[in-house]
Amino acid sequence: MKEAECLSLSLQGERVSHWPVLGTRVWIPDCLEVWKSAELTRGYEEGDSFLHLRLEDGSESTFPLNPQCPQLPFLRNPDYLSGENDLVALSYLHEPAVLHTLRARFLETNTIYTYCGIILLAINPYKQLPIYEEPVIYAYSGQNMGDMDPHIFAVAEDAYKQMSRNNKNQSLIISGESGAGKTASAKYAMRYFALVGGSLGDSSMEEKVLASSPIMEAFGNAKTTRNDNSSRFGKYVEICFSHEYHIVGAAMKTYLLEKSRLTFQAKAERNYHIFYQLCASATLPEFQGLGLGGAESFHYTNQGHCTHLEATDDAADLESTRNAFSLLGVPESSQLELFSLLASILHLGNVRLRAKDRHGESCFAEPGDEALGLFCTLLGVEQSQVSRWLCYRKLVTATETYVKPMSRQQALNSRDALAKHIYGLLFKWIVSRINKALRASCRQQASIGILDIYGFETFTVNSFEQFCINYANEKLQQHFNLHVFKLEQEEYMKEEIPWTFIDFYDNQPCIDLIEARLGILDLLNEECKMPKGSDASWAQKLYDKHLHHSPHFQKPKMSTEAFIVHHFAGKVEYQCSGFLEKNQDTVHAELIGLLRASKVSPRPCRQGRCLAADCKEEGGRQVSPETGLFLSTQDRLAERTPASPCQLLVDTAHLFPVHLPFSCSPVQLDELRIPDSINLTFLTRV
Repeated sequence: MKEAECLSLSLQGERVSHWPVLGTRVWIPDCLEVWKSAELTRGYEEGDSFLHLRLEDGSESTFPLNPQCPQLPFLRNPDYLSGENDLVALSYLHEPAVLHTLRARFLETNTIYTYCGIILLAINPYKQLPIYEEPVIYAYSGQNMGDMDPHIFAVAEDAYKQMSRNNKNQSLIISGESGAGKTASAKYAMRYFALVGGSLGDSSMEEKVLASSPIMEAFGNAKTTRNDNSSRFGKYVEICFSHEYHIVGAAMKTYLLEKSRLTFQAKAERNYHIFYQLCASATLPEFQGLGLGGAESFHYTNQGHCTHLEATDDAADLESTRNAFSLLGVPESSQLELFSLLASILHLGNVRLRAKDRHGESCFAEPGDEALGLFCTLLGVEQSQVSRWLCYRKLVTATETYVKPMSRQQALNSRDALAKHIYGLLFKWIVSRINKALRASCRQQASIGILDIYGFETFTVNSFEQFCINYANEKLQQHFNLHVFKLEQEEYMKEEIPWTFIDFYDNQPCIDLIEARLGILDLLNEECKMPKGSDASWAQKLYDKHLHHSPHFQKPKMSTEAFIVHHFAGKVEYQCSGFLEKNQDTVHAELIGLLRASKVSPRPCRQGRCLAADCKEEGGRQVSPETGLFLSTQDRLAERTPASPCQLLVDTAHLFPVHLPFSCSPVQLDELRIPDSINLTFLTRV
């Protein structure tokens, strides 16, 4: 190794042109503050084993070096660049410089936005700031990006300007870790487009577009340990404009609703907001027949022991949700039917199932169970049939049909699967009604898309949902790296522009671990097909196949039913328990038949069909125990876009080239993730 190459700045890969001298300011790692600023008290000489430093508090310290190949610390930028509003203007662009700049802007000037070239970084202040009112929107309207302070409105204005000037579709991508403020940023961008793209008159299309937000938040958002209003689904909203560039309509597409939250919440977490809104409004006259009570009285809403939020008025939020439904043309009668179905889900969760014997091989539902009676009344199904098929299932062979009793745990799983199935259909129906109300009234000329997806997640207990989200983020990060680094650098080389190649992390081995043949997903789907497949058996197959064979796979020391994946953003330990059940997402055909036989009329309908009647069509995937969630998701995407790589979240058949990626993340630049098959050839190095 050459000496000049050896003396490179750690993590940067940039060669130093001279030895650090007395007074040079650097950044050194710190276990508490992550990075600390220090100043050299003695110049570096070749062969030194230590750098002698003085910290900002005046204390002396040393920084160890390997004399054979010393990794010098990061250099600090001059003071006049402190608080710079665009990171690419820094003399040295590396992790400590980025964190220091964001910290200085946030703490010293109360500024949450910072540019990084065409990317906008945002820090969530966790409080309301007076920077989103209409006068601020008008101040940014018509301005060029860079003429004013960094702001989400500046990004939105540039997208709107590019669309109107060049008649080209635009997209904003909002990404970041859980709690970074992605949902709020998407709402601010939609509000900007609504104001500059037309008047906000009563019942206008612009107001309808904004009205979709409280509905989707009520049915798709929930409190987590990191965020009181966390989106538990991904969405892509396409806002359509006329030839005069006024809003004429919109369309929404959703991805990967976290249905497991419906039946289980970890400590200090909540179910979806709509259930607490209903319980808080239980005394309303129109809700008297629903059998509602406090959220603490329902199994599906009390598991997290967090039924009330100090800063949230659930009753007032329900009123906002109902007003939004009315604005979108959903009649009061349909709303009440919808709330009735939601109440039936709550009662289903309270149905008690008891084991018949100490072996627990069979169970029964008590005939006088009040919750069971309310569930059957609200859905209009026979209580005797529900009691039977919650505890039994049919096994059909080539010649005979058997009725097999289920254990209490199997019956509870079946009950929860039915609840998740009903809620999944309700969610799809709501999205379809919103799209119907937002359908373009005339021919659209162009559009601006807003992609709001969940970022990388890691919690104390990580399961199937976190695995899905993190797998998707691996795919998105890969394509971001491909377009931003590899393709751009190839373009520079092609044009013979002097350029030092940037060595970037390639996460293809991690993706192969997940999706390649005999990878994690392949083994999971195979295990789901086994008659006696189990989470423990699947975990053992993972160990046999990947332990000591893949550097991205690891087995926890103290567990035999968990595994660790080394993702691009860090290591995550996943608990295998529940993976098979969630991947199968099985609802027994007998329960589906009961829903189809429901006597409640009218019922919320989707495209002219009753909700319960859609169960067989929409639930075909669930009825079949041989079909896994990932397999069916990939198959559907492959059918629509056979030339594109399969991915989990984004259906690329209708996405447009991205204009301005917007990354909403507190501190991490690498949180920006771009969907598969989006054209990023416009990206250039500033």
